[in-house]
Amino acid sequence: MAVLKKKIVSSAIRRKAEKINRKVKKKVTKKTTRKVTALDLKRSKKNPIIEPISHRHWASKATFNPTALFHNGKVHIIYRAIGESDNSVLGYAISNNGFAVSDSFPTPVYFHFMRKNKDSSLPSISYSSGGGWGGGCEDPRLTLLGDQVYMIYTSFDGWGSVRMALTSINLDDFISRRWNWKEPVLISPPGQINKNWVLFPEKIKGKYAILHSISPKIMIDYFDSLDELDGDNYLYSVHKASRLWEYRDKFIRGVGPSPLKTKYGWLVLYHKMEKDDSDRYKLWTMILDAKDPTKILYNSNQPILEPDEWYENEGYKAGVVYSCGAVIKDGKLFVYYGGGDKVSCVATANLDKFLQELIHPNLSKLESKKIKA
Repeated sequence: MAVLKKKIVSSAIRRKAEKINRKVKKKVTKKTTRKVTALDLKRSKKNPIIEPISHRHWASKATFNPTALFHNGKVHIIYRAIGESDNSVLGYAISNNGFAVSDSFPTPVYFHFMRKNKDSSLPSISYSSGGGWGGGCEDPRLTLLGDQVYMIYTSFDGWGSVRMALTSINLDDFISRRWNWKEPVLISPPGQINKNWVLFPEKIKGKYAILHSISPKIMIDYFDSLDELDGDNYLYSVHKASRLWEYRDKFIRGVGPSPLKTKYGWLVLYHKMEKDDSDRYKLWTMILDAKDPTKILYNSNQPILEPDEWYENEGYKAGVVYSCGAVIKDGKLFVYYGGGDKVSCVATANLDKFLQELIHPNLSKLESKKIKA
């Protein structure tokens, strides 16, 4: 009975998604004609750089929402993959120049598993993300801090639990493709749906910092050690049952990649829709204060990337650019993103020109309202 119920829910979600896709595809036939600036990311001509592969049963349907890590001149990419089982797992690819994949690992490098993974006492929820009806690990964010690679991701048990999870791996193991990931811990409370959490790549005032909300205000939790998040202690963020929910900007979906350190502060990319174009996920950017990243110094007044290309509209969800990874390489900002919940892509900008445009005095600073938690 439970399996039948799940199939019925999945079919209903698919039909709803198809209806939305048709609506969005009609919209993007007329592309935005606003002025192009140095903030506009330039798509690679090689896009999509990672696509589903029919003979890889675990990645035959979708390979999207990539995160990235830059080390020793190479870009290491972890991406979400969905295959015949409808489970979300993570794959690995590497790029020497940042634009094209030079090698990829033939099997999944990570899948979500815990000793107690599914809680059947929870009621079934109507939740879907990119067609991953079977659950698993979604939308990873990598952060290199010292000699450890940390990964925060969304875990879905395929039934009634959507939680944020944290794992890590030694950098040498990661680079050598020895996938000795630490057993994950759930860092968000049960019964709440949270997404888009990121770890800063440096300690702030001697503490690890996790950014877990940007609306209605920047929310960061600090830890002397990440071992404090042991599966019994959780981060409490904005969710549907919280008092802050009504104050949020309902068009902001959350942070994209882990923050990048620049001379002006922390560069943060985030996902947001627009009031008159609310069916399309777009990418925006801001700069947070280096010493106190709860302060927004600069915020873009227009998107830096919009879902206008075919590969951003012909997947499981039309009208989506969704970034989980960004690196700085050779003076350029490389942004890795999912297109249409199906493929992985990359877009770039000259970093200095990008930052200058963002802090230009004609761009207004965000006067964020101070709302007490």
